[in-house]
Amino acid sequence: MRLLIFGQGYTGSALARHLAPGGWRIASVTRDGRGDSIAVADTDRVAFEISHATHIVSTVAPGESDPILAAFGPQLAEARGWLGYLSSTGVYGDTNGAWVDETAPTGTGRRTARAEADAAWLALGARVFRLPGIYGPGRSPLERAARGEAARIHVPGQVFSRIHLDDIIAGLAAGFDAPRGAYNLSDDLPAPQSDVIAYACQLLGIALPPLVPLGQADLSPQARGFYSENRRVANGKAKRVLGWRPRFADYRLGLRALSASTSPASTSTAPAAASADQR
Repeated sequence: MRLLIFGQGYTGSALARHLAPGGWRIASVTRDGRGDSIAVADTDRVAFEISHATHIVSTVAPGESDPILAAFGPQLAEARGWLGYLSSTGVYGDTNGAWVDETAPTGTGRRTARAEADAAWLALGARVFRLPGIYGPGRSPLERAARGEAARIHVPGQVFSRIHLDDIIAGLAAGFDAPRGAYNLSDDLPAPQSDVIAYACQLLGIALPPLVPLGQADLSPQARGFYSENRRVANGKAKRVLGWRPRFADYRLGLRALSASTSPASTSTAPAAASADQR
């Protein structure tokens, strides 16, 4: 089995670590060819890997457009291997807290380029995995709370969905035998951001940061945009078709497991949590 991963970020690296012990031959493509990866500018080598891969996954978020499709769209269209793409549930836009599944319209949110890339990969016959906020080892509310950087933002009625890194990897692996199409991978309990931060503080035994109304919060434009959308992500299709179940069905289970496996020293120095577009 030959896997080609575009991108060597948080999720792509975890997928490679998960599959490597099973005898997979894994190649990755990055912008600068760091480590043992292939530079995206080495187009002949990338084309060779595309033509020989049994499985191809892109974890690269678009800028103004999808850089992987722009560079290798024709080769990917002719690829004989399985295609996968890590997208975002941001393609659904704001639903005022309503549940969304894969039949919901896309392209109405603030991530126009992401929605266009999502549609383009679907047109190629890919399995498109739509992900909400990603958390996991080294990138969770625990790290932010330990550093004193966690804020509890109060927006009445607003909830977010999220997904643990391990559950993404399990969903991708289950998707290797799945029909083409889109799949939401999310936990079972959309919840307010302030509740998640409060629980992280409880696990760490530290004081809760104050609850701040959104209008008074010191947020970047990007972070403020994050709070402009409110939706609940349904994962029923992934459960039915992939036979997948999130091991960490809610944030409490996920944060408890991370807290139990992380030393205080590593918690205080770990990098910040990833946004949904840092794959």
